[in-house]
Amino acid sequence: MPEPDLLTDELTLTGRITTASNATFLGSIGDAAVVYKPIAGEKPLWDFPDGCLAYREAAAYLVSEALGWNIVPRTWLRNGPLGEGMVQLWQETDPEQDAVDLVPLDAVPASGFKLVLEGEDQAGQIVALVHEDTAALRRMAVFDVVVNNADRKGNHVLAMPGGHRYGVDHGVTLHAEHKLRTVLWGWTGEKLTEEELAGIDRVLTALDGELGGKLAELLTPEEIEALSARCARLRTTAVFPGPSGGMPAVPWPLF
Repeated sequence: MPEPDLLTDELTLTGRITTASNATFLGSIGDAAVVYKPIAGEKPLWDFPDGCLAYREAAAYLVSEALGWNIVPRTWLRNGPLGEGMVQLWQETDPEQDAVDLVPLDAVPASGFKLVLEGEDQAGQIVALVHEDTAALRRMAVFDVVVNNADRKGNHVLAMPGGHRYGVDHGVTLHAEHKLRTVLWGWTGEKLTEEELAGIDRVLTALDGELGGKLAELLTPEEIEALSARCARLRTTAVFPGPSGGMPAVPWPLF
């Protein structure tokens, strides 16, 4: 059977993800399972007034590709049953893995995980937000700083069989102003690796070429300039930044 043309073959809806804040559908293009988010189903956001969330999702994928780490599943723009929107290849996760978790404070793993914060749950129990300490998740944390991710929730990290980690839901990224809200704060103050710095260099180089041209169709000039400035700043400091500014450091809810 020939491979489906993901850009032009019919997109058929198979279900709806009702927990999403914007209209989000499961669908298929041939035998490829996809997620479809029509622009018509987006709710206006006061703090992201420029462009649309679908364009930001597509832009985040382009930055992920420039980094070279395969963080964002293949994402593109196309028409569907409800008009133009973002389409992304569906990923089957490993239900036995949790890259980010809430655990009782006395159950925080002794190794292999980073402690992000402690708090009290609805039952009054002291719990801890933790995430795994892996190269794959570190790269996602770097990506989030680069794209200024305002909503990296725990369930936006997809734990794949074999240890790969995908990040999804990037509609509130790439704002010109500082918006970073994430659950991946475990490496704050640690030095970036040579591999991580090389990825940032690839983005800076690509912004002067094909990436910059593609992003110009999706973002404002100010947002592209801010992206370049974040990369340059991160390259100069060469450490994971910590929370800054007056806004919350983590999204709510956390998952």
